[in-house]
Amino acid sequence: MTGSGEAVLFWILAPIAVAGSLGLIFARKAVHAALGMALTMVILGVFYLAQDADFLGVIQIFVYTGAVMMLFLFVVMLVGVDSSDSIVETLKGQRAATVVLSLGLGVLLAAALGRIVVPDDAAGRLDAVNTDPGNVSGVAALIFGRYVWVFEATSALLITAALAAMVLAHRERLGQRPDQRTWAERRIRSNENVAGLPAPGVYARHNAVDTPALLPDGNPSELSVSRVLTARDQVGSATPWVEAEREIERDISTDRDGEAPTRPERDGATDAEERTRHTDGPTDGTEDTSR
Repeated sequence: MTGSGEAVLFWILAPIAVAGSLGLIFARKAVHAALGMALTMVILGVFYLAQDADFLGVIQIFVYTGAVMMLFLFVVMLVGVDSSDSIVETLKGQRAATVVLSLGLGVLLAAALGRIVVPDDAAGRLDAVNTDPGNVSGVAALIFGRYVWVFEATSALLITAALAAMVLAHRERLGQRPDQRTWAERRIRSNENVAGLPAPGVYARHNAVDTPALLPDGNPSELSVSRVLTARDQVGSATPWVEAEREIERDISTDRDGEAPTRPERDGATDAEERTRHTDGPTDGTEDTSR
């Protein structure tokens, strides 16, 4: 730290970063642990930016927080949502081995950090690297040149962390996963919506998911719209489409009347009486002389 502003920034954000790290370790839910780790990574990116390591700070926030942690969250949220936690240890002795390896890794990191020596002209060297050949070029030369094997080991560590997130989010199903046949049998047994729910939209005029379908009587069907849209009061009005349907019916009726003219009235005689008259002759007792 070279200034009071950087010191204030460090003493404010460092405890928050430590709290996020502790949340990663002690959180009971995997999603909360991932969020704690994301908080720690964002603060580390801010520390890099405060030390004029712009490239590292941006990469820390965008790549690790924006990509890697979101991948972990997707894995956690998509795997085993509707089942109980698995408390069966499939690999015998894995917990004891995890404790031993974690302690060994902690001792190794402590020994490595204890051997770090910061020279007096460290700030001047950093300024020289940022000037020539530049921050990005200098980092690239170190990552893909001098520390390439460390970079590859870090990549393997990230892959292992992704697999660990999948293992932690693994759940055992309480019952058999229902398939399409099972859902169809349930609908038939309950005798509700046997043919399935109606699709939203009205004919070929509108197919938006917030537009309810119309029943034969012209009323909108509540089952054709998602319950989420109904709860949010985001369902579209079906009145324009009902009026359009009635207009179509009126047009069809008008065209039909124009193509097939109505028969002339015969003093109130019905079609049955007309057929009887032409078949059996007149019904008033007079002789039929039209033949």
